[in-house]
Amino acid sequence: MQQQDHEGRNQVQPRRPDRERGSMAVEVVLLIPVLISLLLLVVAFGRYVSVRGQVEAATRDAARAASLERDSVSAAAAAQQAATASLPATAVCGPTVVGGFAPGGTVTVDLDCEVSWDGLGLIGLSGTVDVHVGSAAPVDQYRGTS
Repeated sequence: MQQQDHEGRNQVQPRRPDRERGSMAVEVVLLIPVLISLLLLVVAFGRYVSVRGQVEAATRDAARAASLERDSVSAAAAAQQAATASLPATAVCGPTVVGGFAPGGTVTVDLDCEVSWDGLGLIGLSGTVDVHVGSAAPVDQYRGTS
């Protein structure tokens, strides 16, 4: 198909095949759900990383609280209280495990939590994921213990 421009020259215009009309719309319709699913997976991963960071902070706080106590029983109670105060609502954790409490030693705190995927059902994620975090803090060697 040829047309003349304003100066009288012939121009060849590319002809679009009729069989490709609307193909871009079909591609977009097929691609949008894939992109939304990918976005939701990124949100789910971000949520996991965020909650894991919060559980790590709670474990660190619990180890620090335990290291300030004078005996292992009060250290376990202080660790449990500190962990409970710092944990996010979406994490359900078992009791804190405290070990190694001795003057000059290192107290360790372990937390096992289940993080819920509630609210992310649009991409088929349901249930929980397990998060295991441990932390340690030094106990002053000159601290009097009973």
